[in-house]
Amino acid sequence: GSLALALVWEHGRTEVWHFAVVVGWQLLQTLELCQGARARIVSVCSQGASLVWCEERPPLDAHSDMSKCAFRFCVCTRALEVGEQGVRLGTVRIVLHNSPEYQVLASPQHVFLVPATASFATTSKFLLIWHPEEAKLTITAPSAGFTHSKVLCSSSQSDFRKLLLGSVGLLAGLAPLDIHTSAVSNSGGLLLVSTKGTVNMLEPDGTQRHVFDLEGGPLAQGSPVQLKTFGSILACILAGILYLVDQNSGRLIEKKILSMKEVHFLESPGEEDSIQLLTQTGIYSFSFSRPEDSSRPEPCLVEMVFEEACKYYQRRSLSSSKLTVEKLKKGGVFQAPVALAAILQHSLRQKQKPARGLQDTYAKLLGTMSLELQSYMSLELLKACVVCAPENEVESYCEELVEQEVSRILHSDMDKDNLAYLNSVFASFPKAAWKATRSCLQLQQNGDGLLIARATPEVWKKVLGGPQQEEVGQNGVVPLFELICASFLRFKPKWLPSFVELTQQYVSISWAYSSKEGPEGRVPLYKRALGVLARKSKRGEADDEMELELLLCSRRPKAVLQALHLLIRLKRWQRVVEVAEKFSKLSPLLNKEIFTTLLAEFAQHRELDPYLETLWPLCPAELTASDILTVVLQHLPCSQEDPVPFSSEGNQLTVGLLKPLLQRVVQRPCVQDEMYSDALQSPTFPPPTP
Repeated sequence: GSLALALVWEHGRTEVWHFAVVVGWQLLQTLELCQGARARIVSVCSQGASLVWCEERPPLDAHSDMSKCAFRFCVCTRALEVGEQGVRLGTVRIVLHNSPEYQVLASPQHVFLVPATASFATTSKFLLIWHPEEAKLTITAPSAGFTHSKVLCSSSQSDFRKLLLGSVGLLAGLAPLDIHTSAVSNSGGLLLVSTKGTVNMLEPDGTQRHVFDLEGGPLAQGSPVQLKTFGSILACILAGILYLVDQNSGRLIEKKILSMKEVHFLESPGEEDSIQLLTQTGIYSFSFSRPEDSSRPEPCLVEMVFEEACKYYQRRSLSSSKLTVEKLKKGGVFQAPVALAAILQHSLRQKQKPARGLQDTYAKLLGTMSLELQSYMSLELLKACVVCAPENEVESYCEELVEQEVSRILHSDMDKDNLAYLNSVFASFPKAAWKATRSCLQLQQNGDGLLIARATPEVWKKVLGGPQQEEVGQNGVVPLFELICASFLRFKPKWLPSFVELTQQYVSISWAYSSKEGPEGRVPLYKRALGVLARKSKRGEADDEMELELLLCSRRPKAVLQALHLLIRLKRWQRVVEVAEKFSKLSPLLNKEIFTTLLAEFAQHRELDPYLETLWPLCPAELTASDILTVVLQHLPCSQEDPVPFSSEGNQLTVGLLKPLLQRVVQRPCVQDEMYSDALQSPTFPPPTP
């Protein structure tokens, strides 16, 4: 009863209509949407109980600069309330002013602002997403993986040019958007069709994923493309052909040739298995729910075999011609997908019956693949259990399902698609993914409390040698090592340094030091783990301790010195001395750096005085008394007053504090004395003739 229809004219006049079963359509009220008399509405949509529109505000001066005239548009919103007392418009709220022309498209929670024209190159390189509940605008360039959000606290921040102020340099190098058609899906994302016929889904957070490629090559500017989603099915009409595509997998379900080209989709709420089509001759319903056909078991699975085979052979082909499923089935060149399809159709139809009617070669292959087929059948059974299980059992089934998926991917090729899929699994089921990771890597603590892993070398190579950050782009996908580190930080943070140490041990065995093929040849593993730690939204004392442990577990000289400086900055002197004592044994050069650093600290304050008996034995053999005095004099604190013999503060460095160290250095035998000690202590003089 509260639904209303608003008809909005270009000059802002708005008629609000209401439909009653008895009397039909009734005009409730006529209103003025815009405040200015010269405003012209170019695009409008409804978002919740509000109207959102983009209006043109012509400049007062007819001879204004053309560059200023381009930014003469304004995006506004206004609440529209329909009640018993009539229709009431709320106050006008400006979302964005001094902007170029935008087409506004509303989803239930967000409003997408798509550039209407490409006359100005800079503004046609990105889209805007307005989040009304958070009062936030997101700038996104999906093809480049660029996303930046800004909260609009005041009206001054709604200025388009101020919004772009911090991103102009990044956006300048991007290519203009390639958008032929756009439409909002029922899931809240924005469907974008490029002039090449590629259909992508832009999510409200600014990330983009590929859905489908339309046939027929590049699209002409005048050729209309209609998009509509029904549940998980994407319906698309192009040149009189209806395409039905699974949004989740991108698989073409059905393709129908329509008898007429002028067809429009109708809203059909509650009906997700049929499409309502409006044509010149009437309204038609098209059902795409397919009954179970026992004569063709698992047709989707068999089709997937050929689609995967197309991708596989195309990547390895030197020919420029595109390989299709039809060519693969008819060609007879590639026998592997044909054999696999025959085995799947035969075995899945007969379930547990013995293989009959297969070629001898196929029968042998079926015997080899029997375990894999059983695994697939158990996975399908598990999926059915998840769907039918009560709420209290769903979690355990999901954990088992996630473990099987993670294990399957870790034992297959780790390409970009598999990595993106793993990212989505870790994001959707974080706890189950953590348990699956522990199981696949066989992580556990031994009797001494040390972390051990019994993973196979193949699994380790997947964890460390998969696609890296520069290869996967910036679209929210991170490499597998970073995914696992994030899980450690969330569920078992104290194990993370031990895990990084384990991975370093495996790297040292499998790859030569600084090998460019290995992970350490790019960015060191401890730095990658530190990058995951730095991405945490909230940082506390535990994170400082974690940073220290990650630096120290690397055992790299620069990392150890960085940890030492961090401890000095935190004034944790007991830990400073412990680290110095432990890591000075790694190398003479690191020993010298550590001792010189602590000697400089000792010259500046008296905090290290209680630990001098532990520090002085760390003095390197090559340091002389003059070297020590030079370091001390260089780091003495500058005094503002004239020096006096006896300071009342009691924090000055005295010769008495340095005396034990200087005595140790002076009394140490010289290197040359040690070299000739045997000759000097010879019992006979002169020594015997050789």
